[in-house]
Amino acid sequence: MKFPRLSSVAAAVMLTGLAVSALAQDKSPEAPVMTASEKETAKKIYFERCAGCHGVLRKGATGKNLEPHWTKTAKDGTKTEGGTLSLGQSRLEKIIGYGTDGGMVNFDDILTKEELSLMAKYIQNTPDVPPEYSFKDTMDSWKVMVPVNERPTKQMNKFNLKNMFSVTLRDTGEVALIDGDTKEIRSVVKTGYAVHISRLSKSGRYVYVIGRDGRLSLIDLWMEKPGVVAEVKIGFDARSVDTSKFKGFEDKYAIAGSYWPPQYVIMDGDTLKPRKVVSTRGMTVDGEYHPEPRVASISASEIKPEWVVNIKETGQILLVDYSDIENLKTTTIASAKFLHDGGFDASKRYFLVAANASNKIAAVDLKNGKLAALIDVAKIPHPGRGANFVHPKFGPVWATGHLGADVVTLISTASDNPKYSKYKEFNWKVVQEVKHVPGNLFVKTHPKSTHLWADSAQNSDKETAESVSVWNMSDLSKPFKTINVAKDSGLPVTKATRRAVHPEYSADGTEVWISLWGGKADQSAIVVYDDKTLALKKVITDPKIITPTGKFNVYNTQHDIY
Repeated sequence: MKFPRLSSVAAAVMLTGLAVSALAQDKSPEAPVMTASEKETAKKIYFERCAGCHGVLRKGATGKNLEPHWTKTAKDGTKTEGGTLSLGQSRLEKIIGYGTDGGMVNFDDILTKEELSLMAKYIQNTPDVPPEYSFKDTMDSWKVMVPVNERPTKQMNKFNLKNMFSVTLRDTGEVALIDGDTKEIRSVVKTGYAVHISRLSKSGRYVYVIGRDGRLSLIDLWMEKPGVVAEVKIGFDARSVDTSKFKGFEDKYAIAGSYWPPQYVIMDGDTLKPRKVVSTRGMTVDGEYHPEPRVASISASEIKPEWVVNIKETGQILLVDYSDIENLKTTTIASAKFLHDGGFDASKRYFLVAANASNKIAAVDLKNGKLAALIDVAKIPHPGRGANFVHPKFGPVWATGHLGADVVTLISTASDNPKYSKYKEFNWKVVQEVKHVPGNLFVKTHPKSTHLWADSAQNSDKETAESVSVWNMSDLSKPFKTINVAKDSGLPVTKATRRAVHPEYSADGTEVWISLWGGKADQSAIVVYDDKTLALKKVITDPKIITPTGKFNVYNTQHDIY
């Protein structure tokens, strides 16, 4: 079976379901005129840069609704048929170029003036409706490069796999496997475009990486030179993947969620052979049907044979029981729109996920299969997996940063754990808001660390976006320390912002790795700090390090340590 290796242009065209020759003037006479070539270019940019926040159908989620009734210039210049204030070409160009205080990044150092104008025109045109992607399509895309019986029966390299990092090279469609001990690149592996996350099998042998073009790649770390042993395309646009981790099901299954079409796919864990495709279309928590309820994130429970599947637009959290995938059982838990990323508390009994457009965090009790709490937080929470630590005053807490607010929020997770009974009065309450800056994507700590790290990659200020913040957790009332990662890298100063993003600890908790994410034509870097002293330890500037974003330490990801 041949796996289609799509360029991002081809993926964008397939995503819209229209050939270039089929493009024509929009059905609305008020929409700006675009040539077929312009529309193709705009589709590619939208797919790569915009769809994740605003949706394929442009109905909005983390980002605003971008349908024409809101974006295009109305006949009278003020109101559209939907009754909302229209934006029009000039204002749209400024918003796209300069960003917003609500967390949208500025694109004036990413797109040219011509592209900014083009995108403003594009979102005033009617959204295209993409094609579906069936089980047959998924099966036809499946490819096994190295059959299971031809793979190693033991680790064939001498790498310390526990301290290996899987690093996303966003714009090249690759991941770099970097040795955490030597800081050397051990392998650069071709994967899907803009890999969103890497997840580890329970055994720690396999790395599952999912690209935003829907390609799922399985990497075998036991090979002499780790590489891809199987691939499958689960849709046109995707973000999430995980494996089965419950005792008796280790490495047996994998699950990947699609943004478009809205569905998830269950596969065999060692070959990625598709076993079942399940649609997520349905009713929102408000009782309305939604045509594009995307699978935002997936995490594997270790206390039951279940996956936590978070459906963005509906606000429904699905607990998918994989003990019998032929007779699939699913528990549906209503929370709030629009669900995004999340992680476990320290006990791993509870899963906390951001409903970021509702400014809430939902906590799910995986033992009882029920919603434990729905907690109001500041504007647009964006935790990544979050961060767990024991607060000196409030006991165990889980932390989230925010795209749209200048705080890091701490939520008590004392629950009914007898060890923390004296903190039970705080359970599921916001116990502290630690002063930070807007534009935070990820917070991170480690059980052996005394520090809490947070980036501010989406902040509109260049110096702030190129820096990270660090707190001593023994006294969070004290101001954070700012570390200018771009300056520490020693790279030449550029007009474009090199965004410092995604702090990630080494397996032993002694180092923190930060991606310095520059443009595709600019030198990027991985900057490594000593967690105890906050001193610079190493700058990895290999030419292969192009547009690095997420970094996933094998041991920490395997064991949900954050």
